Amino acid sequence: MTESDVIVDVGYKSEGIIALDEFRDVDGNVRVREGDEIDVLVQRADNRRGHLVLSHRKAEKMKVWNQIEDAFEKQTPVRGRVVDRIRGGLEVDIGEIGVRGFLPGSQVDLRPVRNLGSYKGRELELRVIKLNKRRGNIVLSRRVVLEEEKTKTLAALEVGRVFRGEVRDLTEYGAFVDIGGICGLLHIREMSFRRLEHPSELMKVGDQIEVVILRFDAEAERVSLGYKQLNVDPWTTAHDRYAVGTRVRGKVVSITDYGAFIEMEPGVEGLIHVSEMSWSSRTKHPSKLLGKGDFVEAMVLRVDFKARRISLGLKQVEPNPWPRLAEQYPIGSRLTGTVRKFTDFGAFIEVDSSIDGLIHISDLSWNKRVNHPSEVLNVGDDVETVVLSIDPENRRLSLGLKQLSDDAWEGFFTRHQEGDLVDGTVIRFADFGAFVQIEEGIEGLLRLNDIDEPPPSKAEDRLHLGQPLKLRIVRLSRDDRKVGLSLRAAEEGYSGHGESSEVSSVKIGDVWKR
Repeated sequence: MTESDVIVDVGYKSEGIIALDEFRDVDGNVRVREGDEIDVLVQRADNRRGHLVLSHRKAEKMKVWNQIEDAFEKQTPVRGRVVDRIRGGLEVDIGEIGVRGFLPGSQVDLRPVRNLGSYKGRELELRVIKLNKRRGNIVLSRRVVLEEEKTKTLAALEVGRVFRGEVRDLTEYGAFVDIGGICGLLHIREMSFRRLEHPSELMKVGDQIEVVILRFDAEAERVSLGYKQLNVDPWTTAHDRYAVGTRVRGKVVSITDYGAFIEMEPGVEGLIHVSEMSWSSRTKHPSKLLGKGDFVEAMVLRVDFKARRISLGLKQVEPNPWPRLAEQYPIGSRLTGTVRKFTDFGAFIEVDSSIDGLIHISDLSWNKRVNHPSEVLNVGDDVETVVLSIDPENRRLSLGLKQLSDDAWEGFFTRHQEGDLVDGTVIRFADFGAFVQIEEGIEGLLRLNDIDEPPPSKAEDRLHLGQPLKLRIVRLSRDDRKVGLSLRAAEEGYSGHGESSEVSSVKIGDVWKR
């Protein structure tokens, strides 16, 4: 071999010469070495240097043409590589020696192909359907080959049978696999025992894979394929590894509103329900604690291998703070926490990172009517409270704010009885009378009938806000925390009975007639 030629011994008196370029492949690499035996065609007896002028390419073309003619006569397939997209179809190199054939677009597949350019570089099995050697015309068809394959494949279809096929296309829900003239659907659920977001995680277009027939309809030419069925199902031995109480480590593969799915091994997942993530009841969404891709340690709580379900707990790998809470904070003890949030019915106090207590709105004040906790507290405030009750099983801690001081009502009822004279100040009016502050936090009701005789149509006709009064207690209700007052009884004397005793049953919104 020289830089430009290949010297060949053909058994003649003189040696032959072939241009080196005849041995270069499409990438420019030389495909011949000294000592190789090759086919050649004698073009001329000698050249000026006394060598035979030979051609390896023409000899190969002659061989390929002979093969093509033989395949055309016997209707056997030939293999070719698509080299370019041309008008109306594809140009195919047969034998990789420069013999070109034409593959019409209508003969590329059983169905119309939108993107013929995607076939460039692919090797195909083809049938010669037209041949004119004199003009060098070769017309090929892949469709004929596929139709024959399809007929054979349909006859061989059987549930459970394994076929080897080529991945033709990928979608979000699966892959289409050509198993011989028929494209079957390999659904993403049938690809792997582990969770897949997209089929491309496991395979790509052009891959040769083995699949098993799951279902088929020969008439409709529909085939459902399986891939994972050719591998060992990890659930068959999962009971050996995931007993209740076992600690496991896994990866967060999915997060939903109700929990997080943990992959403990390929194909085996468990669910951590949002209620099993923290001893605190404040976790409203799993994403607040976990992120996709996180590795976590959890405990197996329940298993149902038949249903392929494993329930996991995240909080169970940490000590439960609730059983020791009663020892740390006995009933009646005081604790300080931070106001975390308000609801219409109370305020939640953060005791520590995993425990919240509730101050019910009724436990905010002894004597003030509280419509919303924000009237008394602010979010972020540190407040001292009294422990009222602890329910470790249901993880509930009840706290009180008003219990830090004595009950003003109890003191009032202890010191007073019906008939006592008291001093008061008018603080607001109602349709049926006026409310009078007797002591700090203690109010009484002065009905219209108890202001004067005849009664005024409105309390404002006889009284004004801030007016001091000398009044007599005509009714006490310890259970309802109500005090009935009378201006008339204070001025006229007190009989202990009569109309003024009706004040105990009066409340805002009542309609009265005389």
